[in-house]
Parts: sequence; C-alpha cells; structure tokens
Amino acid sequence: MLAIRLAVLLIFLGSATAFAQDATPWSQDVSPLPAPTGMVNDYAGVFDEATKQQLETRLRAFKEKTNPPVELAVAVVRTTGERPIFDYSLAVARGWGIGAKQDDNPSALLFVAIDDRKYFTHVSKDLEDELPDGLVGTLQRQYLVPEFRRGNYAKGIADTMDAYIRTIETRSSGGETPPAATTDEPGSGSVSGISTGFCCLAVILVLALIIFSNRGGKSGRGGRGGWGGGGFGGGGGALPWIIGSIVANAANSSSSSSSGWGGSSDWGGGGSDWGGFGGGGDFGGGGAGGDW
Repeated sequence: MLAIRLAVLLIFLGSATAFAQDATPWSQDVSPLPAPTGMVNDYAGVFDEATKQQLETRLRAFKEKTNPPVELAVAVVRTTGERPIFDYSLAVARGWGIGAKQDDNPSALLFVAIDDRKYFTHVSKDLEDELPDGLVGTLQRQYLVPEFRRGNYAKGIADTMDAYIRTIETRSSGGETPPAATTDEPGSGSVSGISTGFCCLAVILVLALIIFSNRGGKSGRGGRGGWGGGGFGGGGGALPWIIGSIVANAANSSSSSSSGWGGSSDWGGGGSDWGGFGGGGDFGGGGAGGDW
C-alpha cells in the first residue's frame, strides 16, 4: 500500500513539473540568464579578475564618452543546451534590456558558448550602420576565432570588443572602416618603432661625434679633446648621461602615445557602481556568429 502511495505521489510531482514548464514557455524577450552584474558577465570562468575588470572599465568608459551612449556587453556561458545560440543570445540581449529606452539606443551583445564552440554578436537596430552584419563577421573571424582556437578566450573577447569600439568610433566620425590587419592598439606599433629607431640613430650619432672629436683633438691639440677636459673628450664621462637621457625621452614619448589596457587616461575609470543597462533591448536579429 505504501509503495502504491509513493508511486502516485511521484506521478503527481512529475505532472506538476511538466505543467509548470508549459505554464512558462520560452520567450524571446525574457533572459534565461540571471540579472547582469556589469557589462562583462562570465558564467563559464574564462576571465581572470584583472582582465575582466580592464574590459569592464573600457566598455563603461566607451559608453560614457559616446552620445548617444553605446552599450556594449559580453556574456559567456558553457552551453545553451538544446536552444540554438541565436535564440538564446537574442533572449539575453532583449531580456537584459541592453541599450537605452530612448529612440536612439545603439547597443550590442557578444555572446559565447564555450562548450558548444559557438559565438554570436547581436547588434541593435541603431548600431547596424556602424556594425553591419558582414563587418561584424569579419572582425570576429579576425580577432575572436584565432585566439579561441588557442584557448585564449578572454583575449579573443577583449580584442574583438576593442575592434568593435575602434570601428564604431571611425565610422561614426565619417571615416573609413579600419583595415583588417591592425595591431591591438592602433598606431602603437608605429609609434614604438619610430621612437626606437630615433633612439638608435641618436646614440650612433653621439658615438660618432665623440670618436671624431677625440681623433681630431689627439692629432691637432697634443692629445686633449677639442671639447675640453670636462666635455665629451677626456674619458667620455658624459656618454652614459647622454645615452640615458635619449633612452628616457624615447620611453616617455612612447608611453604618452600609447593607450593600452592598463587604465590609460584615454579611457578613464569606469567606476565600480553598476546601475544596470538602459532598458532598451531593441534587437531585431542583426549581427553575425559562427563557431571555431
């Protein structure tokens, strides 16, 4: 008799569960994920805390400096289960309300399912001019896929978001789309190369000047350097100071020209308070995705 009662109870609980699932069907406007805690939401543990905070700061600073504010978000999960990544990530983008409630609400969500080896970037209707579908796909294949294949998930995501930011800034100002082959920080390689080349050239010129000066002094002034005993002749005591000054100036120039991830003044601080997304969620299916 007890066994029969237990069987009936299990059947009842199973029916109640099924009814509860039917009562709350899948909605493309309700996020299957918990409420976001920031611009970067990592449910798969692929970010270390420092890298996550750097990307968070960058995305918040970009939102603050744009008008209308551009909200860019990241969500990383292990799997979307049986749900296609397009449907799952679209529900997240809409349910989280990424973007402003105003008529002009540019926004985007980069969504990654690690175990499924799939990704998709949803672009809101008001950002599709700056990030058209084809360009989004190209940027993902260039920056995201190669790093993902190496297992560098955090770097692939950060590089891709950085490419989105540069592209939005360029196209919003009426410029052409940045070329496909770029460095992590646009222009940083050229600035560094110029500074290094200038440093080497200056050192060579100083050494040549000292050598010729000493030769001229020894041949024409009885072995004393033409610059005097306390100058460049007489043991070359000023040489370390000259080289040090040149190297320091070159380093300072390179440092001031760089806009790296380490809290550069170009981006400022995003702050630690999280006030949530703007409540827009105006996504119509624009964007691109793939696998790796």
